[in-house]
Amino acid sequence: MWELDRKAWLRLSVFLGLLAAVLFCCRFSVFALAADQLRQDTLRLHIRANSDSAEDQRLKLCVRDAVLKQAGPLFAESEGKAGALAAAEKSIPQIEQLAEKTLAEQGCFLPVKARVVHMYFDTTKYESFTLPAGEYDALRLEIGSGKGHNWFCVLYPGLCLPAAEGESLYPKASCQKLVENTPEVRFAALEWFEHLRENWKKGTQK
Repeated sequence: MWELDRKAWLRLSVFLGLLAAVLFCCRFSVFALAADQLRQDTLRLHIRANSDSAEDQRLKLCVRDAVLKQAGPLFAESEGKAGALAAAEKSIPQIEQLAEKTLAEQGCFLPVKARVVHMYFDTTKYESFTLPAGEYDALRLEIGSGKGHNWFCVLYPGLCLPAAEGESLYPKASCQKLVENTPEVRFAALEWFEHLRENWKKGTQK
C-alpha cells in the first residue's frame, strides 16, 4: 500500500513540476516578448569618458548634463522611436559641437565623436525604473580615446530628463509596466538568456 502511495506521490510530483515549468516558460515568454518590444521602442544615450581619472569622469558628466539639457527634449518630444532615431542621426554634428564646446569651457580640448549604434546592454537599474538586458539603439558619444567608464540612460522616451520625469512614458502600457513593476528574478533570468544569445552571436561572427 505504501509502495503504491509512494509511486502515486512521485507521479504527482513529476506532474506538478512539469506544470510549474510550463507555466514559468509561458510567463517568461510573455515577459521576453514585452522586453523585446521595449528595446525596440527605446533610444539610449551612451557616453564614454576619455579615461577613468577623476577629472575625465567629471568632464563626462559635464557633457552628459549639457546634452540632456539642450538636446534631450528634441528626442523626448519626437514622434515615436523612429522620429527620435532620425533626430539623432541628423543632429550628430550639432551634438559633437555642443560636447566639445562644453569641454572647452572646462579647459579641455579633446575631440568628441558621436554616432548611432546598435549595442548590447546589461540589465540597468535606475531609481524609478529598470531596463532589461539586450541590444538597443543608442546615441554614443566618445570623449577623446573613449577608454573610460561609461554613463548611459534613455533619450526616448525622455526618462532621463528631470523635467520629463513622471511624464514621459512608453507608447505601450505593457512596456511602461515592465520597467516599473517587474520582479528582479525575471530580469536576472532574461539577462542570463540574453548573455547566451550575445555570446552565440559573437561566436558565429568569428
